[in-house]
Amino acid sequence: MSGEEARAPAVNDMRQMTALGRRIEDKSFAIIDEEAKGHGFPDDAWQVVRRVIHATADFEFSSLMRLHPEAIARGIQALRAGAPVLVDVKMIGVGLNEQRLASYGCKIHCFISDDDVIQAASAAGSTRAIESMRKAHRLGLLDGAIVAIGNAPTALLEVVRLAEEEGARPALVIGVPVGFVSAAESKEALIASGLPSIVARGRKGGSPIAVAIVHALLLLSAEAGEAGEATNNAKVAR
Repeated sequence: MSGEEARAPAVNDMRQMTALGRRIEDKSFAIIDEEAKGHGFPDDAWQVVRRVIHATADFEFSSLMRLHPEAIARGIQALRAGAPVLVDVKMIGVGLNEQRLASYGCKIHCFISDDDVIQAASAAGSTRAIESMRKAHRLGLLDGAIVAIGNAPTALLEVVRLAEEEGARPALVIGVPVGFVSAAESKEALIASGLPSIVARGRKGGSPIAVAIVHALLLLSAEAGEAGEATNNAKVAR
């Protein structure tokens, strides 16, 4: 079933389903909105940033997050097209709601533990993260994909290289690897590449942040879908 044929999830499907869970979540976001007044983000970008803050309880992310002007539109478009979701580590894949992604026809891919990736990294003296991105490119999975990197700066640097040297064209790159070695540098390289991206600048990041960003995009996609349906229904009713 293609992304266009699949039923887009409703907004209520994107949230916790119990009444208590919704109240807790709503209160959390109200606190975030109050404490982060004057953040300066457009509404759609703020939906992404506030979910990062919600996942981390760290308001510094309001100053660290950098969204390419086309990032959200490209992300929503990719989801609705059933694009591959390529992740650098299994932790991100486990955190993502596979059912929500599948409703669009999206499939999660992670190659870091594949035998051929491990062997290639050993033979080349590189990293499994690098070789996993190379494998994704060989399989044709990078073009049009949402790439979510929360752990390995070398994976992010390789995606940038593949784009610049081999013509890879991901729809959106979520670059939030955490760490002290090359993490900040890899994010700056992504920004400089001009690829549509969502980045947490500096050393901070991690898999939970990558997950939060993808889930924010899923919610924005659901909201956009419901708004479109309402507009179409209004036209029919005229």
